Amino acid sequence: MPATPGRRRAARHLTAAAAVLAAAAGVLTTALPAGAETEAPARGGDRGHHHGRTVDVQLLSFNDLHGTLEPPQGSAGNVTQTLPDGTTKATPAGGVEYLATSLRKARQGQRYSVTAAAGDMIGASPLLSGLFHDEPSVEAMNKLGLDVSSVGNHEFDEGIKELTRIQNGGCHPKDGCYEKGKRFRGADFPYLAANVTSEKTGKPVLKPYTVWKHKGVRIGFIGVTLEGTPDVVTAEGVKGLKFHDEVETINKYTKELNRQGVKAIVALVHEGGLPASNSYNYDCDSPGPGDGISGSIVDIAKNVSPQVDALVTGHTHQAYACTIPDPNGVPRTVTSAASFGRLYTDTTLTYDRRTRDIVRTSVESANHVVDREQAKAKDMTALIKRWNELAAPVANRPVGYISADIQGRGLNAYETPLGDLISDAQLAGLAPADKGGAQVAFMNPGGIRADLAYKAAGAEGDGVVTYGEAFTVQPFTNMTNVLDLTGEQLLTVLRQQVSGVNEKQPRILQVSKGLTYTLDLTKAGADRIVTDSVRLNGQPIDGTKTYRVAVNEFLAGGGDGFPVLKEGKNKLVGPSDLDVFTAYLEANSKPGAPLVPSEADRITVVK
Repeated sequence: MPATPGRRRAARHLTAAAAVLAAAAGVLTTALPAGAETEAPARGGDRGHHHGRTVDVQLLSFNDLHGTLEPPQGSAGNVTQTLPDGTTKATPAGGVEYLATSLRKARQGQRYSVTAAAGDMIGASPLLSGLFHDEPSVEAMNKLGLDVSSVGNHEFDEGIKELTRIQNGGCHPKDGCYEKGKRFRGADFPYLAANVTSEKTGKPVLKPYTVWKHKGVRIGFIGVTLEGTPDVVTAEGVKGLKFHDEVETINKYTKELNRQGVKAIVALVHEGGLPASNSYNYDCDSPGPGDGISGSIVDIAKNVSPQVDALVTGHTHQAYACTIPDPNGVPRTVTSAASFGRLYTDTTLTYDRRTRDIVRTSVESANHVVDREQAKAKDMTALIKRWNELAAPVANRPVGYISADIQGRGLNAYETPLGDLISDAQLAGLAPADKGGAQVAFMNPGGIRADLAYKAAGAEGDGVVTYGEAFTVQPFTNMTNVLDLTGEQLLTVLRQQVSGVNEKQPRILQVSKGLTYTLDLTKAGADRIVTDSVRLNGQPIDGTKTYRVAVNEFLAGGGDGFPVLKEGKNKLVGPSDLDVFTAYLEANSKPGAPLVPSEADRITVVK
C-alpha cells in the first residue's frame, strides 16, 4: 500500500515566526478552541460493517515509541509469545519501517480507521532521533498517518517551549535547521495534554482533546499524562507546569464533550499496568475481567466515567488488551502495545449512529506483532537513510569494546550487568579529589534505555561500541553530581527503593563496585533492606560519617522517589553521564581486551 501522505492540521497555534519568538520570550502557548474538529480522510476500501444504524470503526494504537526508528537492539527488540503447549517464543520486532507496513496493511479495507498513540513518542530516544531533538521521529509519525497522541512524561524532557516547537514546527532555537533549505514542519497530529496546565494562566498548555470526524462518525479523544510526571522528569523539564489528577481531568472533559454532542470517547492515558505475564498474548481477563493486571491503570480505569468507551494506555512498556470494570461494574477495554513499535493494537469500536455512542458490548481488541519478516516501507527506509547520513560523523565513532551482550534494559532483574557498568563508570570518573571525590555511585534503572548488544546493527563490527550505541543507552545527557550524605542518609536512599512511593513497585538503584547489601523480598517496606548487610568496601556504614555520593542530576533532584538525595550538601556538578560513560569505555577496553559483563552480584536477593 502506498505511503499515507502527511496531513496538515486545520490550524496552528502560532505561525512559524511567532513560535520561535514565543519560545525565545518564554511564553507558554495556549490551546486552540477545545472542540475544534477536522474531517479525517478515508483510508483503504469500503469493506467492513458501515451500513445502517451501526458502523465499525478501526482504532489502531501504539505507545512509548521513544524515537526508536531503527529496530531496537538486544532483548528490548523482542516480544514474547506463549505457545499452545505452554512454552514461550521470542520474536524480533519493531522498527518504523515495519511498523508503517503493519499499520498500512491493517488499514486496508477499513472505511473508518483512526490511529492514536498514548505518549512517549519522543524522548529517551536513540541517537538517530535524539541528536536532532526528535525531528526525525515526528517526521516518521506524520508519514505513519498518526491522527492524535497524548503527551507522556518524556515529551517534557526538554521543557514546554521545546514541546510547543515539536507541535507547531520551526527550527531548533540553538541548533537551527539540520538540512539546508528545510524547515521542521512540526507534528501533523495534535498532541493532547488535558491535565497539564500553566502555573501562570491555569490553562492547558496544549489542546486537552480533539474530535475525529468522518462521514457522520464523531469520536472524542482526551489525552493525559501521569500526574506523577514531575517525579520522573528533571525539574527544568516541568518548570512552570502543573500536573493534575488523571481521573478528574478525563471526567471533566468527558462532560464537556458530552455537552457538545460527542458521546463516543476514547481516553489516551500515559499511565499503565503490569500484567501477570510478559507474553503479549497473555489473557489478562482470566479468570475474570482485569484479574490478570495490576498497577496504577487499574484504579484509573475503575474510576474514569462510564461515558468513556475505551482507554489506550502506556508508560509501563507492557502488552495487554484487558477489560477492567468501569464505575458501574461494566467491563471496558484497556490496552497497551508494549514499546518501541514492537506491537500495535487493533480495536474495533462499533459506533451507533442514532445514539452517537460506542456499543460497548461489541468492542474487540488485540495486540499484533510488528515482525521483521514483512517488507519494509520504502519511505521510512529513505527517511532513516537520510538522517543516518547526517548523524554518521558523530554516531559511528568507536568508543569501546565488549566481549558479549551487556544487558540492562530488557533483563528482568534487580541488578543488571549494564547497571553495574554505568555506576562503575560514574564512580571512576568522579572519584578523583578534583572531580568530586566520590566513594559510591547510584544509577536509576529507568535511565538505562537499552542493552549494549555485542552484534549490533551497523557496519562497525561485532563487539565494537559506537558513540551512537552509547547514546542509545544513556540519551538524557544528565549532568553528574557528587554530594555529601551522612551514613544514615545513605541507608535511607537504599530504604526509599522499597518504601514510600516505591513500596508497591520498587525502584532498585544500580550500585557501583564496593557497595553490597541484601534485599529481602519476604519482608515489607523499608525492612526489605537488611541494614546489617550493607557494606562499603567491606566496612559497615557509619551513620554519623559523611560519604561522597555520585548520582545524576535527575536523582539529585529527588527523582524516582528518592527525596533524601535532595538533602545532599557540598554539591559538585561534573560532566554529563554520557561523557563519563564513553570516557570509561575508552579508558577500560581495547580490541584485544574487551569489557566482560559483570556477575551482577552486588545485591543479594532473598525471595
